[in-house]
Amino acid sequence: MGSQSTSHKGMLRWTLHKKVETHPSNSVSLIKVLVKALEKAGRTDCKMHVIPLLHTLSYVAIQSGPIPDSLYRRVCECFRTLLTLPQPYSAVTLRYLRNMKMEMTTPGALYLRRLVAEQNIKNEHFTLQEKVFVLVDPAVFSGPLAAAVRADLEMATPHKGTLTHERTALLHTLQTGLGGACRSPVLVQALEALEEYEVHRYVQEVVLAVEHGVKQGVSGYNEYQDRLQHIYRDILTAAGGVTDQVDRGSLFRAPLPTPEMNFLLWNNEEELWNALVNFALGSCPNPGTDEEEEDKRDSGQAVDGGIEEELKDHDSAPDRSAQTALTRRLAFKNTKPADKLTLMREKMDACASGAALLREERGRTARVVVMGDDRALGRLAKGYHGIRERESKRLILTKKLNLQLYYVPVTDDEPVLSSPVDGKLSLASLLGRADPWYNSNVNSLGAVIPKLAETHSKHNKQNVFLLDVLTYYLRCGTQPVNLPLYSVKITSSTCDAHTLEEVFVSHLHVDFPEFRHLKGELLEKSSVYRKRKTVKKQPFLGAVFSVSYKKISLSKREAERGMAPTTRGVVIRTVLPIETAGQDYLAVSFDSINPRCSTEIQTRNISITTLEERRFTVCLDKDSRRTYNNVQRIEISPCLDPGYTIQSADRSKFSVRDEKEATLSRYLNKVLSLPVNTFTGITP
Repeated sequence: MGSQSTSHKGMLRWTLHKKVETHPSNSVSLIKVLVKALEKAGRTDCKMHVIPLLHTLSYVAIQSGPIPDSLYRRVCECFRTLLTLPQPYSAVTLRYLRNMKMEMTTPGALYLRRLVAEQNIKNEHFTLQEKVFVLVDPAVFSGPLAAAVRADLEMATPHKGTLTHERTALLHTLQTGLGGACRSPVLVQALEALEEYEVHRYVQEVVLAVEHGVKQGVSGYNEYQDRLQHIYRDILTAAGGVTDQVDRGSLFRAPLPTPEMNFLLWNNEEELWNALVNFALGSCPNPGTDEEEEDKRDSGQAVDGGIEEELKDHDSAPDRSAQTALTRRLAFKNTKPADKLTLMREKMDACASGAALLREERGRTARVVVMGDDRALGRLAKGYHGIRERESKRLILTKKLNLQLYYVPVTDDEPVLSSPVDGKLSLASLLGRADPWYNSNVNSLGAVIPKLAETHSKHNKQNVFLLDVLTYYLRCGTQPVNLPLYSVKITSSTCDAHTLEEVFVSHLHVDFPEFRHLKGELLEKSSVYRKRKTVKKQPFLGAVFSVSYKKISLSKREAERGMAPTTRGVVIRTVLPIETAGQDYLAVSFDSINPRCSTEIQTRNISITTLEERRFTVCLDKDSRRTYNNVQRIEISPCLDPGYTIQSADRSKFSVRDEKEATLSRYLNKVLSLPVNTFTGITP
């Protein structure tokens, strides 16, 4: 019943937005209703409704036509009273207050900026660009389902050319900026009659007028109106024989187009890095500069002739070739002091709950949407750690790209009713509890998306619901929830005792293959003995571990502990601050008959070593593709940010030169977290 109510709220939100797009003239009355509801929420201290109302009001204001100044002033006054609320309510309110002030002095600016950025309309005055990458996990999305999702995301609305988007930008900006002075039916005819080069020229003029008006603020309002009026008259004059119709004051629909979705079936983990590098470096203003060519070489996109020749010359010795190629691949330059400062500033940006320090300096924003379950988030965590590791050696993406991460939970498993933690959507459940609006709009898609393949096969038509909800999530999901990552060193039992490092975000499972078939038999026998009420010693099967860990307590003190349990497996899951209202930690459970070993351990650092010749398997984030066999030892600890690790190593060599950097990094969180965007973030 609760899930139906949650889904119903998301459907109501979508229906409301569609009505606004269809009837923009009703936006003013709707804004009045929303402001009244916000004022009531502020008076009654009903904070859970504040952020959904803020998002809805802002979304309606962008899509609407002219709004009276008196209503703008009422909206801004309401927002100012909400600034006294704690984080994240005040942060979201402040963002929308600034937007409303901008829209009041420069009507149409928010719509135009968003359309130009999302559709990558080339101009000289507002150069921000955005691109959306939708990565779906092939373990969840079968062939028909992946095809259905791709069709809905890429073909739900016909692909419109740049000319159509430019005409839409001109129509909405002139309608909103001039109000009653704009004769919409005549303007629509005039825009259709213009040649493509003329439309592009007028777009340049409108963007220039908007950017100049934003810089001038209140003092530039009259000048902004004069510029729009001049552009409006020029368009009508250039169009020539436009029929003079009687204007009845109605607004022509100009809904904000949905951004282009780049669908990607995420088979190879390197595909994320390649997509981001291609976007960041593929269309730079000066592609021939030495720095740009160096970035492309270090990103791995350019072909290294030296490595290619080495591989050809050493085909008969594959081991040596692999070793040589690996040596060449890891030969990065030392991190520059300016690059270290950039990494630290980005870390501060991530810790400031969406407060932008670097975003205005970057010309591109990559919005990465991952669809799947805990396994997909685990792969994203690994990819994000890899990006940070590469960036710590040489900045390629950080100085050019603003990376935003989004998560749409979808699974192929049946839901676990007993406990969400036992299923493959444990992190989605936590995000939904932290942000009810995320639960209503995004988590509810988990029940809709698996049915798309069946819908397409029966009705043979696309559905715009998924595209609309995803677009809303991308535009309004600005508050990140930071999921801490944990590093695990896995030592194998081979002769060279090979050790590799991995990261996980939700779950780690240690298992002994030889004991799997005995678990069911032992449970069945135990049940029979309980029914007979007989006391019989059970066979004590399992492997002997050496466990060393640091126990944490409410006082946040850590104490060294050790134990040697006999167990058939270990389950380690991450417990986030969302659940504890405090620090994150690992909850370690042993599959053991011994009651002394059945208690749950709370720690952030633990090492497990087998004391017998038996070897165990390790599975990360419930993903069978990330399973490691013949393991002898694992060491788990919080994953340090690679940028911080590099800075610490350099400071040990050049402590005098890096004294200022050491002072700044002292205030940073050293642990790397995966920032997943939601609507609210973590509320107190």
